[in-house]
Amino acid sequence: MLPSLYISHGSPMLAIDPGPTGAAFEALGARLRAQRPRAVLVISAHWIYSTLAVTSRERQEAWHDFGGFPRELYALRYDVPGSPELAARVKVLVESAAIPGAGFVGHDDERPLDHGAWMPMRHFFPDADVPVVQLALNPYLPPATQIAIGRALAPLRDEGVLVLASGSFTHNLQEVFGGGRREQHGPAAEPYVEAFRKWMAEALDQALATGDIGQIADYRAQAPYARRAHPTDEHLLPFYVALGAALGPEGAHAALPGPATVSRVADEVTYGVLAMDSFVFEGMGAGAPLRAAA
Repeated sequence: MLPSLYISHGSPMLAIDPGPTGAAFEALGARLRAQRPRAVLVISAHWIYSTLAVTSRERQEAWHDFGGFPRELYALRYDVPGSPELAARVKVLVESAAIPGAGFVGHDDERPLDHGAWMPMRHFFPDADVPVVQLALNPYLPPATQIAIGRALAPLRDEGVLVLASGSFTHNLQEVFGGGRREQHGPAAEPYVEAFRKWMAEALDQALATGDIGQIADYRAQAPYARRAHPTDEHLLPFYVALGAALGPEGAHAALPGPATVSRVADEVTYGVLAMDSFVFEGMGAGAPLRAAA
């Protein structure tokens, strides 16, 4: 069974100035390549849509969906196969789950890969030889519904498909750009970022240990500084999809291989405010406490 991942993809600058997070992603990539997935399904914070849709292109390419960065960043490419077959399977799995608000999955045969998809993929599969499909993120659906979508996708992990959710564990861009120039690597994390990360890690432990998602799904009301960490929460919502894929299909716990284990493979805070926490979920079902980054 392949893992499900939540990756904080950070600033586009990570592609040319990777720092400690880049080193962590390179190490994770070696692990993932050894597992030889047949395809990757990406859920990125940079494809938000009012419903769900899945890319059905035969061939993918990198989209430089950002502005104001060094020219060398726009020269990077990631031309990789798509998979209409996987797109069709994703549509069947999600629609069959009959999740309120997520009952229909459209097809998009034109959209390229946004940087939330191709940037981590360049670290994990640099040869661009593993097919990639993207599933749109509906930011109007709450965390509990995102978890349900992840649960619907969980069977893919046993079918040779890596589920990769991409966002940012904290994401307040006003604090990145609005308070003077910040260096990408090295600044101390703001105290509110540390408080938010600590609460989320403890809530994640509880969710995996008990299967009760109530607390972590209610992060916006319960976590300290939640609205400062995420003025809008599209960059955290993919985390819940990855968590759902780790918990597994509803009503099937007796048949799950479990227990799920989770490790944090990156924990840098870039620019002092963008937490790069990235998680690997292995196994499935109620599981074991969070392991720290190496």
